[in-house]
Amino acid sequence: MSKNSSVKNRGMRGRTLLQSVAVWALVIAVSLIFAFPCVWLILSAFNAEGSLLTLDGFFPSAYSLDTYIKLFTEKVEHDYVRWFSNTLFVAAISCVISTVCVLLVSYTMSRYRFKSRKQMMKATLLLNIFPNFMNMTALFVIMTQFNLLNNLWGLILLYSSGATMGFLVQKGFFDTIPSSIYDAAILDGASDLRVFVSITLPLSKPMIVFTALTAFTWPWSDFMLPKMLLPDKSQWTVAIGLNWLDESQFSVFAAGSVFIAVPIVILYILLSGYLIQGSAAGAVKE
Repeated sequence: MSKNSSVKNRGMRGRTLLQSVAVWALVIAVSLIFAFPCVWLILSAFNAEGSLLTLDGFFPSAYSLDTYIKLFTEKVEHDYVRWFSNTLFVAAISCVISTVCVLLVSYTMSRYRFKSRKQMMKATLLLNIFPNFMNMTALFVIMTQFNLLNNLWGLILLYSSGATMGFLVQKGFFDTIPSSIYDAAILDGASDLRVFVSITLPLSKPMIVFTALTAFTWPWSDFMLPKMLLPDKSQWTVAIGLNWLDESQFSVFAAGSVFIAVPIVILYILLSGYLIQGSAAGAVKE
């Protein structure tokens, strides 16, 4: 190897190293920026004095576990346990119904060819452009007419019916399954239902997990729909209840926010592998 080639290789390695250091420095800086509010909220949950106005700077001057004890034992000023159970009920039932509906719709759109199929997909894309708050007035009137205000099942109905509008990612995943597998199963005498249950679903575990997690996350953290449809305090979800607390109960707010995030974080960590596979496979059509 010539001297010039050696110098050139060392220069390229130096530039590569410099680029790597710059990228890592940027990643660390951005991570710290996003992590700081989370760390501050967690520390604020242990604020012994409880009020936002008592914070000295960004961090509490004294820490205590009394906030979490108050969070789960207090029933007069706030009923966090009731709010949490309402949220879990709505999110769990909505997750099951939404997952089933989305998988059925996306499989139908991917597997079968029928009239107006493309027009339906284009209409779905067009409707998804508009933000959800535009239909709030119409939803309120409809739910009032059906006497579904202050009813958790009415909230579940809205979440479940609206979930099917996001079927395009799942359809992209089903498009990647070779049609020869379906053809072989049909030649062996399998019905359409048997093909879906015995062949498509076992091959679609990443997409099922992805669909279930996204269907669970929306009602778990949503504020707008519950705020509009649940005026009764006993029917509130955690998002409404925590927003109702004033600055004198900020440590309770922080503790409730941290605790409500724990289940969803654990689910994402345990199922992150399936989540990444599902979203990536549904985004690219082979």
